[in-house]
Amino acid sequence: MKHVRIEMGTKRGFNVKVIKTEVVAASLPMQEHWLPQSNLDLLLPPMDVGVFFCYQNPIISGMPKYSFGSMVKVLKVSLAETLVSYYAFAGELVQNLAGEPEILCNNAGVNFTEAWADIELKEINLYNPDESIEGKLVPKKNHGVLAVQATQLKCGGIVVACTFDHRVADAYSTNMFLVSWAEIAQSKPLSQLPSFRRSFLSPRRPSHYDPLVIDSMYIPISALKQETRAVTNIDDDEQVISRIYYVKAEEISRLQSLANNCNNDMISTKFHRFTKLETFSAFLWKTIANGMGENSTRNYENFRFGIVVNGRSRLSDGVEEQAKVLKGYFGNVLSTPFGEKKVEKLKEKPLSWVANAVHEFLEPAKTKEHFLGLINWVEDHRPEPALARIYATNEDAVAVVVSSGQQFPVGKIEFGWGEPVFGSYHFPWEGKAGYVMPMPSPKGNGDWVVYMHMLKWQLELVDASAANMFKPLTADYLNLK
Repeated sequence: MKHVRIEMGTKRGFNVKVIKTEVVAASLPMQEHWLPQSNLDLLLPPMDVGVFFCYQNPIISGMPKYSFGSMVKVLKVSLAETLVSYYAFAGELVQNLAGEPEILCNNAGVNFTEAWADIELKEINLYNPDESIEGKLVPKKNHGVLAVQATQLKCGGIVVACTFDHRVADAYSTNMFLVSWAEIAQSKPLSQLPSFRRSFLSPRRPSHYDPLVIDSMYIPISALKQETRAVTNIDDDEQVISRIYYVKAEEISRLQSLANNCNNDMISTKFHRFTKLETFSAFLWKTIANGMGENSTRNYENFRFGIVVNGRSRLSDGVEEQAKVLKGYFGNVLSTPFGEKKVEKLKEKPLSWVANAVHEFLEPAKTKEHFLGLINWVEDHRPEPALARIYATNEDAVAVVVSSGQQFPVGKIEFGWGEPVFGSYHFPWEGKAGYVMPMPSPKGNGDWVVYMHMLKWQLELVDASAANMFKPLTADYLNLK
């Protein structure tokens, strides 16, 4: 049975008209130069990531009236100044002689699009970003590394959105950029300067890593099984779709307590307290597994589940000076460990067992040695591109990856007309591995906002069996007026 949720008060179809597009370059001239990609950057395939922020009409918040033109001027002037420090975002990604991507820092600039949408903020169906956000409010990046779009709404509100090349920046780096942009817009000093010091991610000599560990997590592209991409008659359930939910703080705490209390009773398991992210991931892993096998589209034997790890704090290893530099490091410092379990086992076992499985695959990747080993592994395989194995297609396994967005600074992206009433990453990539990002709710009350991009049947399972946990994001929840 398929469960359909109808959102009251949302507007299904609306038009977005582009007013104009222009290039915004850094406000100070710079010497053209090349910035090499680090070995960890090279693990990312070409893909763009979106992020967007929704602002109410400033008058609703009791602020002075802002015209759309004055908002756009603030955004453009402050963006030009921000690009002086974040010059990689104003460059272009070009192949070098080895066939690897490299950033040409030439201040080619950023495409800035001004648009108008015939919809009010409270009418936007945020629960279904495929319908409301994709191709409308988040820009398509046609060239360069970053694209920006500011869209005026009928109510006097505004949506500010960016699309960036993931090969140049991870979400942590983009968060830094967004905060700096907002700070400059309000004439505040930058709370964090970016660092492009690639030497912190240089490979060790002699090379050293555990091949059993790294080879189980990453694979050279040439080793991937060649599959035909021109697939016809794809089952509707195999389509990949996006949804945004909210999860109440008490539900997250209840899950954590349930997993930890049961874990305490498991004599065979070494006791450790599971984090909220571990228990959330375990619940999602088990929830989807519980509904699998009901029909042919879900008849998978194995289920892979991964969690993205930010390596900045791991690489500093408690050394204060290194921690300070790595805190501002701009680029990708990520690893994606995963576990693979039989679907039947995930169904049979309690939440605490699944949480322990998450903990076990996650812990080895949360070390300095893991990231140094990964850097060496990439070096030994260059210029052959590689990929995290969990993203590689596998006929008898399904996969979901969770990337924690708990550091998403939604409340800090304030350009002068009030804090955003909502913000989210938007990552509708074309792969079949699901992507889930839990972020803090803009309410600041401990709730989570969860962006999910998964196979249609997986999201239908979430809707059908975990509706008490995952609730559709609505204008009512956000108190939009």
